[in-house]
Amino acid sequence: MARLLIAILVLLFGLCQAIQAETNSSLSRLLNQNEAPEGVVFEIVTGDQDALDWAIPRTRHYIQQLRHRFPDLPIAVVTHGQEMFTLQKKNEHGSQAVHQQVKSLVEQQHVTLHVCGTYAGWKGLAEEDFPDYVDVAAAGPAQINDYLALGYIKILITAED
Repeated sequence: MARLLIAILVLLFGLCQAIQAETNSSLSRLLNQNEAPEGVVFEIVTGDQDALDWAIPRTRHYIQQLRHRFPDLPIAVVTHGQEMFTLQKKNEHGSQAVHQQVKSLVEQQHVTLHVCGTYAGWKGLAEEDFPDYVDVAAAGPAQINDYLALGYIKILITAED
């Protein structure tokens, strides 16, 4: 039984490393392209309510790199896991740094940020529970698929980046 658990942990570690490498590789490939893609959509989905504390700064860093290379690149962020609840109006003061960074991305960097309306609804929340700078999409995965259909490139933000 212990060997099986160790094997599973090794497999999961390897998968996390592969996801990290793919994220870094995707960003590097984008930055090395001669032409900008149609756009980039960052996906954040975790089971960690505090994940935006690290995910938003990391995403902002990636956006700065992309915008340095492609100044007019359309960019969106979709957060549709437990972390998205940090963006509720009631958490603006307790998570002030995250809210300020998100507001800056939206208002100054012209990034669209979506949360998942379906998941919010499961928790008894509505669009009014989020500030105006946060778009409540009908469903996070569907919103990502809409961007992909427009030719956007998806970059998954993970804790291992």
